Amino acid sequence: MNLSVSSYDDLSARIAAVRDAHGERFPGGAEGRQPVHTVYVPADRFSRSTPADFGAEALRLLNTHTPGAGSFGAAFGLDPELAGPVRERVAAKLAAEPVEDVRIDFEDGYGVRDDKEEDAHVEQVVEAVGAAYQVKGLPHYWGLRVKSFADGGHERAMRTLDGFLTALRDRLGRLPGGFTITFPKVTSIDQIKLFVEFLDRLETALGLPQGILRFEIQIETPQVLMDAVENRIGLQPFVTEAQGRITAAHFGVFDYTAALGLPPHEQRLDHPACDFARHIMQVSLAGTGVRLSDGSTNVIPRNDGPDEVNAAWAAHAGHVRHSLAHGFYQGWDLHPAHLPSRYAAVYAFHLSGVDDVIGRVRAWHEQAAGNASGVLDEPATITALTARLRRAVDCGALDESVLPAGG
Repeated sequence: MNLSVSSYDDLSARIAAVRDAHGERFPGGAEGRQPVHTVYVPADRFSRSTPADFGAEALRLLNTHTPGAGSFGAAFGLDPELAGPVRERVAAKLAAEPVEDVRIDFEDGYGVRDDKEEDAHVEQVVEAVGAAYQVKGLPHYWGLRVKSFADGGHERAMRTLDGFLTALRDRLGRLPGGFTITFPKVTSIDQIKLFVEFLDRLETALGLPQGILRFEIQIETPQVLMDAVENRIGLQPFVTEAQGRITAAHFGVFDYTAALGLPPHEQRLDHPACDFARHIMQVSLAGTGVRLSDGSTNVIPRNDGPDEVNAAWAAHAGHVRHSLAHGFYQGWDLHPAHLPSRYAAVYAFHLSGVDDVIGRVRAWHEQAAGNASGVLDEPATITALTARLRRAVDCGALDESVLPAGG
């Protein structure tokens, strides 16, 4: 080949450096299983049996109010062909793994207590977590939500986390896997820096491996998304400052909508103002390995009557579907009644058109292997379809045996 330029070596090296720098900032999607929800339980109400208790109550509500496929499909607005398979899988999920992620809450759901009372609840939670761990009763993911650094609760937040981890180490001799800290009401990058410094000190003091304490941030104010003082839009700088410790960003619906001045009846997950915030979260965190989670529905049944339960289910399932349509595959659940509607909406989402998805993935792999099939899907599309199937398997909507070879 005749070349006009004698050497491209210097350009090649610089191109590779640019590529590598981009790869460090945007390593790709998060690895491992993402839970479909985080269940928040006030610290003073958490016991070793709380996850199982939530499942038992959710299953009771399911069997009481939707005893068959017909009533189940009507309650959650499902296609009659899907209602039977979805109900069967939801019932099995509630019996076997009702809670995929639990957060023991020392913040808004718990409130402000004096130090003596909160210290006592820290001890109580340590005993409950230790007992649950011994009988394999902890969910796949679990952790604490501490108080915010933004509103004067910082000393109590550090005391609670330090006391909890110290006592748990003394009781179990280790930190069980899946532990995550929720860091709420983040308003500035400086708070992230300070929290990371605190975690560094805590790991050293406890003899924990460096970087093992990871956390998720809660996005609850407009200023955290768009800061004119810092000349910043989006959340990517927070990830950089966290030095690999941030696992997820969770949207806080009610604090955020209240901060915008929305009236109480418009403070809801599917408000267009929330869509705007979610889209900024998506755009700024895409490719960073940080997962996204939507917020909660505050509608719960006031009693066990069918009208109350079905109204709560309809509202919650509608919000879950809204989140899924916007690419938020995780959300918050606050009550046992939220579990049937969470899994009904999630499973229906994953099972709708799943045969077509499997066929497209299989056809693409066959085409790549030399068996022309006429499929024109791009590799990025196949990656997205495969990720959908993986999420369906992880949450129990689909059996892994149906996945196409190579998928």
